[in-house]
Amino acid sequence: MNEELLSPPTTRETGIRYGLILGLISILYFVFLAIYRIDTSQGFGRWSSVIFNVVLLVLAHQYFKKSGDGFMSYGDGMMITFWMALVSSVMSSAFMAIYIEFIDTDFMVVMADLQRQAMEEQDLSEEQIDQAMKFMKKFQSPWILFSFGIIGGVISQIIFGLIATIFTKKPNPNMPVA
Repeated sequence: MNEELLSPPTTRETGIRYGLILGLISILYFVFLAIYRIDTSQGFGRWSSVIFNVVLLVLAHQYFKKSGDGFMSYGDGMMITFWMALVSSVMSSAFMAIYIEFIDTDFMVVMADLQRQAMEEQDLSEEQIDQAMKFMKKFQSPWILFSFGIIGGVISQIIFGLIATIFTKKPNPNMPVA
């Protein structure tokens, strides 16, 4: 039998595999939020995606251990996390930028209106709201959102990974500790 077919997946292969899955789920989830005009900057729209991130991260770690020798070091878990974060963040951020630029050109206007409404409900003064809206307008370019999406996606996923890997790691007892 071909020896190469039996080799366990690398951390990069595992991270890319699950990054593609997370990227696809993130795109579908973004489309759902956009269609139903759910504010993605706060509340349910912002924090519910954490569930997808953490669940897929744990599944990626389980896959790596199950497909390999049953062990995963903390470093292996973090490398899987990095590749997963990079792939999914690039995919979902690129889709979001294209969606906002070419498909739903009113998306940012609707989101700004939702944010203004939320600030009004917090009893902020008109001056405070106007100042916040001016600041937010500077960052509403799809390509700025693309850049921040990648950076924010990688950083947040790494934070999830730092925590999750504490619980999912399974060091090989036969390996010397460095």
